[in-house]
Amino acid sequence: MSRPSVTVVGLGPMGQAMAAAYLDRGYEVTLWNRTPSRADALVARGARLAASIEAALRANELVVMSLTDYEAVYAILRQAPQALSGRTVANLTSDTPAQAREAAAWLAGHGAVQITGGVQTPPPGIGSADAATYYSGPAEAVERHRAALEVLTSVDYLGEDPGLAALYYQIGIDMFWTGLVGYLHGQAVALANGISAERFLEHAVKTLDFKYFLEFYAPRIDAGNHEGDVDNLGMAVASLSHVVRTAEDSGVDPSVPAAILELFRRGVESGRGRDSLTSLTEVVKR
Repeated sequence: MSRPSVTVVGLGPMGQAMAAAYLDRGYEVTLWNRTPSRADALVARGARLAASIEAALRANELVVMSLTDYEAVYAILRQAPQALSGRTVANLTSDTPAQAREAAAWLAGHGAVQITGGVQTPPPGIGSADAATYYSGPAEAVERHRAALEVLTSVDYLGEDPGLAALYYQIGIDMFWTGLVGYLHGQAVALANGISAERFLEHAVKTLDFKYFLEFYAPRIDAGNHEGDVDNLGMAVASLSHVVRTAEDSGVDPSVPAAILELFRRGVESGRGRDSLTSLTEVVKR
């Protein structure tokens, strides 16, 4: 019985982790990367480095791509579009939903099927069933390659629209970067006042546990209910003003909380001072 096989294109930290996970599971792995030397350690473990992107694409039906953006995807695949016919491209590259849909159409025009993916774990989490990846695109293609996709993470299938996985991913990344930068800014204030990140860690973990707020706010957001019975933007302006002054007094650049404070003030100026913070979902709409 033949071993399962896959082609991995792109050997940054994520691609390296993906190729290694396939090798760990006994797959025959074909690699391609613009800098061939990045494949050395994987080749030493038994992977095969293709001489060209055309050879890499022709080697297997399933091609897993993890690149910086879709511009990089096109730069690579346009070198050998004739080799795409009959391939399924699991495109785990981060970009916009519109770009994902455009790429799916472009690949279809060359006889290939795109499965869009949004990986929800850093490279060390690859290979763990506890991690997950958003997928969207043809259900038949996802099911046909489910075993191979589950080598990387569990599969969270969202639907046929190739842009859905990218949309869910970008929504999550929107929240992730905003929350993480808030944490880092808070630690800068802590350090400026002689409090180590380790000392504050327990408090940071508790503060950033938003489960109660998310479960409370979600149905209200969907219902358009922005009643300020628990919180309101006027209170938030006063509270965050204290944060900005504390950062300034600590010698820390206050631009991160100041940007949020400006958004709160926009809400108040639009007549929502007595409304909940959930009303910001309306304030930020264009």
